[in-house]
Amino acid sequence: MPGQASGKPGSPVPGRVGIIRSMTTAAFFRREGEAFIPGPACRGPWDPKSLHGRVIAGLLGAEIDRQYGAPDLQFTRLTIDLWRLPGFDPITVRTSLAREGGRLKIVDAECFAGDLSIGRASGVLLRRTENPEGAVWSPAPWEMPHPETMPRDERPEGAADGWKPMWETRGPERRWNAAAQKRLWMRENYTLFEGEPLTPLQRVALAADLTSPLANSGTEGLQFINADITLYLHRLPESDWLGFETVAHHAAAGVAVGESVIYDLEGAVGRSTVSALAQRKRIS
Repeated sequence: MPGQASGKPGSPVPGRVGIIRSMTTAAFFRREGEAFIPGPACRGPWDPKSLHGRVIAGLLGAEIDRQYGAPDLQFTRLTIDLWRLPGFDPITVRTSLAREGGRLKIVDAECFAGDLSIGRASGVLLRRTENPEGAVWSPAPWEMPHPETMPRDERPEGAADGWKPMWETRGPERRWNAAAQKRLWMRENYTLFEGEPLTPLQRVALAADLTSPLANSGTEGLQFINADITLYLHRLPESDWLGFETVAHHAAAGVAVGESVIYDLEGAVGRSTVSALAQRKRIS
C-alpha cells in the first residue's frame, strides 16, 4: 500500500539516493559567482518585500551538503535559526567544519545579505552502517492515500494570471483554518537553483518549514511566525511527493512549538519541529 514503509529491519542502508528529477520549470535562486540571487518566487507570506524562510533553509542545507556531504554520510539533522526577514538582495553563505570524527561531521553555516547576517544553520552528518539486530518499536505505517488519487488543491480566489504557488498540495480535506490535526502531500513547483534539478536533501530542507503553517494555524488562520526549523532525517526521500502529518502544537503567552512527521511514498523519512512567535502580517 502506498505510504507504508517497505524497508526491512536490520538491512544495510543504501548509499546516497540519486537526484530526484521533477517537473519544475523555475528556480528560487540564480548563482552569480559566490552569491545567490533570489527570484520573485522567493517572496514570503509576512512581508511582500522579504523572502520566505523556507528558501533560506533550503539554501543553507544545500551548501552544507555540497561542501561536506559524502555518499556514506546521512544528513541527519539540520537546524536553522532565522533572525531576520531578508529582502531580495544577493545572499552569500559561509560554512565551517565544527567537528569531524570517524562516524560524524558537524558543520556550521551562516548566510548574509551584504554584511548583514540573516540566519545560520547547524548540520549533523552521520556515517551509514547497518541496523543492529533485534526489534525496536516504531509507529504504525501512515494510512494516507497515494497523492495521485487525491484532488489537486484549487487555485486561490483572486490569484493573478500566471500565478504559481511554491508547492502543489493534495490532501483528504482543507483544514488550514480549523483547529484540527492536519495532513497532506506536497510537491515543489520550483527548483532551488536555476538550471539544476532538486536533490533529495534540497527537497526536504525546503519543505521542512511547512510544519509551521500546518501545526500553528487554527480557526483564525496562521498567526505565528517561526524563528527556527529543526529537521531530523533517518533517510533521504525517494519521491517528489512529501507527506506531512502534524503531531504536536502547544502555545502559551504568544510562544508556540509545532511538530510534523515527514513521509515519502515509501514511508517515514524524519520529523520537522519549529518554535514560533505570535505575528501579524504586514500589508504592502
